Amino acid sequence: MPGDSTLLSVFPKRLKQARLRSGLTQEQLGIQAGIDEFSASARVNQYEKGKHAPSLLTSQRLARALLVPTSFLYEEDDLLASLLAIAGRLTKEKKRLLIASADALAKE
Repeated sequence: MPGDSTLLSVFPKRLKQARLRSGLTQEQLGIQAGIDEFSASARVNQYEKGKHAPSLLTSQRLARALLVPTSFLYEEDDLLASLLAIAGRLTKEKKRLLIASADALAKE
């Protein structure tokens, strides 16, 4: 189980990665996540720099605005993070297919 310091160090990287992929500015992301428009850019910048850690509720709101699962923002493993990001964009039925395929691969 990763320690708190590991989780806090991966969060800034994943947040910025997802934000850049989404094409949102720091301000746009902050506003979409419900942060006051006058401090949105500065707060997201602080999260991306690792100077401050958001609350769980804020993390969930950021993830929702970025269309990724909250778990993506905390995942250490790059490959698993990519899988989480992809899975987060799938419909329920396609998620079931992905799980079945992954289960079959794991049994090989």
